[in-house]
Amino acid sequence: MATTSYNPPCAACKFLRRKCLPAGCMFAPYFPPEEPQKFSNVHKIFGASNVTKLLNEVLPHQREDAVNSLAYEAEARVRDPVYGCVGAIAFLQKQVDRLQKELDAANAHLIRFSTCNENRTSDHHAVAAAPVLPRLVEYNMLRINNGSSFPYPWNDCNHSPQGGGIN
Repeated sequence: MATTSYNPPCAACKFLRRKCLPAGCMFAPYFPPEEPQKFSNVHKIFGASNVTKLLNEVLPHQREDAVNSLAYEAEARVRDPVYGCVGAIAFLQKQVDRLQKELDAANAHLIRFSTCNENRTSDHHAVAAAPVLPRLVEYNMLRINNGSSFPYPWNDCNHSPQGGGIN
């Protein structure tokens, strides 16, 4: 009794309703049957014939990267038809810029804190700078995760936290 193995068609051939021979199908390595949405998005944005042309023009070792780029751009275009991945990049760049400004301000406050701490004459009121940094970073991360701006908890060189402080 002979056994036949069933190879499901790739997501592209299934979507296009054509016979899929994994050995000869250009799409099979890049659009597995368990990822139908990947090809659906790529087809919706670029079209199957354009993807085929592109894959024929690209060197075989570059095809996976090309398909991944197409899939990423297609998914971004489905979510944001106007800007696509450029909108996501712009959003992330703004976030990086905002976080860099907050980091610069935090570093300036730490320098100010260290300078004020060095000028203290009595040790019983002095606060060590090392334990403050993890608390300040934790406080900053909580504020970022809540989507609000970063208010610094220290009001001046007396090191008293505003509003009860960070415990």
